Amino acid sequence: MTAPHSPSTLPPSPARTHYAGDLRAEHVGQAVAVCGWVARRREHGEHLAFLDVRDRTGLVQCVVDGAHDLRSEYVVRVTGTVRPRPEGTENPALATGAVEVGDCEVEVLSVAEPPPFPLEGRVEVDETIRLRHRYVDLRSERMQRNLAVRAAAIGAIRGAMADQGFLEVETPLLIASTPEGARDFVVPSRQSPGEFYALPQSPQLFKQLCMVGGVDRYYQIARCLRDEDLRADRQFEFTQLDAEASFVTQDEVLAFITEAVGAAVEAATGERPGSFGAISWREAMDRFGSDKPDLRFGLELVDVTEVFAATGFNAFKAPCVKAIRVPDGGDATRSRLDDLTDRAKRWGAKGLVWMRVEADEITSPVAKFLSAEELAELRRATEAETGDLLLLVADSWHTTCHVLGLLRLELGRPPVTEGGFHFTWVVDFPLFESISDDGQPVPAHHPFTMPHPDDIELLDGATGDDLLAVRSQSYDLVLNGWELGSGSVRIHRADIQQRIFGLLGISEDEAQAKFGFLLDAFRYGAPPHAGFAFGIDRLVALLAGEENIREVIAFPKTQSGADPLTGAPGPVAPAQLEELGLRLLPRSTA
Repeated sequence: MTAPHSPSTLPPSPARTHYAGDLRAEHVGQAVAVCGWVARRREHGEHLAFLDVRDRTGLVQCVVDGAHDLRSEYVVRVTGTVRPRPEGTENPALATGAVEVGDCEVEVLSVAEPPPFPLEGRVEVDETIRLRHRYVDLRSERMQRNLAVRAAAIGAIRGAMADQGFLEVETPLLIASTPEGARDFVVPSRQSPGEFYALPQSPQLFKQLCMVGGVDRYYQIARCLRDEDLRADRQFEFTQLDAEASFVTQDEVLAFITEAVGAAVEAATGERPGSFGAISWREAMDRFGSDKPDLRFGLELVDVTEVFAATGFNAFKAPCVKAIRVPDGGDATRSRLDDLTDRAKRWGAKGLVWMRVEADEITSPVAKFLSAEELAELRRATEAETGDLLLLVADSWHTTCHVLGLLRLELGRPPVTEGGFHFTWVVDFPLFESISDDGQPVPAHHPFTMPHPDDIELLDGATGDDLLAVRSQSYDLVLNGWELGSGSVRIHRADIQQRIFGLLGISEDEAQAKFGFLLDAFRYGAPPHAGFAFGIDRLVALLAGEENIREVIAFPKTQSGADPLTGAPGPVAPAQLEELGLRLLPRSTA
């Protein structure tokens, strides 16, 4: 995709009159001055040369008499007159390809050494080299486009939230350490030796305090930090839209965020996305084997447990049996099928059954253990046709969904740039994700998540697996298989909060120690409230067609968490440690 672009309005300046990428046919005859970098130089005869001058908006061709001393990446100011390119030399692939700047005078503002890697073409450059010289990498068309998409999206989000009555409020970066599910980055206090601040994993508690404070619609483009393992969609530092509102329902929050995201997509691509559907967590797991389903392709899971309810095949005597039909997949090689079986086992399945659908029969190593009626019913249930491949897993419901969900992605997930943007809300998540060995429920969210109103009474006297049936008023926004963000209706009633704390084994003293300042605030009048946060880096990466959020962040970390540009993380001087009252212990060799 191309970057969002509209002709830039420059204030009067002695340095330049226009951005290079803004020049068009309507500027023919105008005297202009552009500033930027020499993208390339092409000699034309003994004296004449063509310079492509690049800035953040694009590049324009400049015709220069005598340019032997100019080199790539020199910083220049070029003055001249816009004119049409000679007939037959237009470049339709270039936004400025119908014009050029002639009668040029060039002023070299800064000379440059040859860059450490080419900025044009599709030459693959080692990521560490790119990040070590990120200031050069940022000049590339790809990075300029991605940063423009990011700026357009954030600007649209801010406008959409303001238009819906939200107030932008900044929350602190130096806070007390709170349990958020990931490790905190901690900051030692010089004035209080032996004590530490934490950097926020999210503004969660502060935005709820804003609700108590009467800021009934809060938002923030928030910087958050989590000390966790990095991957394609995760960095130590990330940016999110953080929002909270009082006196609203879950549906209203979904509408607020849908409007903000829709505005961001339109600003970045020129088109509003279609309607955002909604699917329950249970249905998402049943049909797609994932709570962040990629809706761009089929290969849905089919429950065939009833087909084998009376089977004599021991492997299918399981609480749940599900299948995936792979259209025209029957010609898969045995090595490919063995590879899929190995993957299924690594993901937790006891095994994987495969079946080829032929004109008159189903062939499989296990076909001899199944009755003709079972095979016929399986074919009907999966709507299998000649030439298809069936993949089956039998296990617990959760394991069966999980394994087939991963197989579905392995077999059908398209590249990030294909299939358009398919948003969906996933709602009605479980309140608890599992039961610990000591019989206590493990929360699926933070402990201030409101139970579903129809399930609150289930909390009374429920134990063990019965608690896993309790739904929450929480919701995720998913785009093309990426979880963009999560939110929930919050608990604001003391009686419900005490019941949740009790189920989680959190004593009154522990609750006060962990969440005291929020619980104390709630004593002074907490309105009903709900909120949401989504990752701007993830959204922008998908809008820009990037597989990794590093490509839409100006100065990211590597996969190992290092910053090749600045050398961080690195040691600090002994004097700094002494001032902070810190001492480094020898590293364990165990």
